Amino acid sequence: MRSVLGPAGSGRAIRVGPFTGAADEWDRFVAAQAGATHYHRYGWRAVMRRAFGHDSLLLAAHDDTGRLCGVLPLVRVKSVLFGHHLVSMPFLNYGGPLGDADAVRALVDDASRQARAQRVRQLELRSRIELPLDLECSLEKVTMVLDLAAGDPHATWQALPSAIRNGIRKPLKRGVSMRFGRDQLVPFFQVFSHNMRDLGTPAHPRALFEAITDEFPDDVWYGCAYVDGIPAAAACGIVYGDEVELSWGSALRVYNNSHAPNMLLYWSFIERAAQHGLARFNFGRCTPGSGTHHFKKQWRAREEQLWWYGQSRRAVAPGGVQRDSALALGPRLWRHLPLSVATGVGPYIRRGIPA
Repeated sequence: MRSVLGPAGSGRAIRVGPFTGAADEWDRFVAAQAGATHYHRYGWRAVMRRAFGHDSLLLAAHDDTGRLCGVLPLVRVKSVLFGHHLVSMPFLNYGGPLGDADAVRALVDDASRQARAQRVRQLELRSRIELPLDLECSLEKVTMVLDLAAGDPHATWQALPSAIRNGIRKPLKRGVSMRFGRDQLVPFFQVFSHNMRDLGTPAHPRALFEAITDEFPDDVWYGCAYVDGIPAAAACGIVYGDEVELSWGSALRVYNNSHAPNMLLYWSFIERAAQHGLARFNFGRCTPGSGTHHFKKQWRAREEQLWWYGQSRRAVAPGGVQRDSALALGPRLWRHLPLSVATGVGPYIRRGIPA
């Protein structure tokens, strides 16, 4: 446990070290903090280990009375191709330190010290809120959030733009159907892995979604849109507090123009969220100005800035591994791989890319 003095005049000594408490202590603290997300929960440690084989470093800050005043979940991502990264949280949209300002600074100081000592290529902290840090910050990503009429799907429907409502009616008229449930994990992954291959990007392993489902059975939603009994669009959503985030969503291009199954997919998740009394539907992160950003904005979703802080051993900005990986993997070549090969080989490559 390392002691770190608080700011001049604060009179505080913050002690930082590995978290040694119980999972419920961690989760109770997280739930009470500004900027907390589902991805800060203790159970993601087991998910990362099971799905990718990655170790987690859970840092805790205690004040001079022994009170827990800050936490920082970090995951160590190492590969021959892409180097050594410490990320909070890799493969996910959010992370970063939680707690009071002194604790946040102390946690990040300790993480930065460890990253330098271990010659980590990049330390990256993906926060949903602005933090009092001196690290370089990337503002290239936003998340898109739609406010719902909690408990009232009809009012939620009426608040959508008419063009969106007409877009949802199209798949309904074409006979596209929706199914929700844990049994939709397999068709979800079928669509997801196929779409990722078409985009030229290695997909996560199915083991990731199986681990999430086992670790957080009450928080994960799988939904799939079917065209003539064939999975055509699917998504995995994570519920936290009064919000559901569509963390992973995909649609097969062959059906986009003729059936628009993704429109019914998104509406069905939004409708379900309203039925469950949730107040917000989170479309997930995107880059402003991109096609994905335009699609989400059409639903009258509002932007929330994401704050990705980083410290790099090389000239790589926070989030830069995404650009590096895209160049190294050759997406044009990847798109032409047989689906079975891409699905089989992809996870071994993807585990080293924390984007």
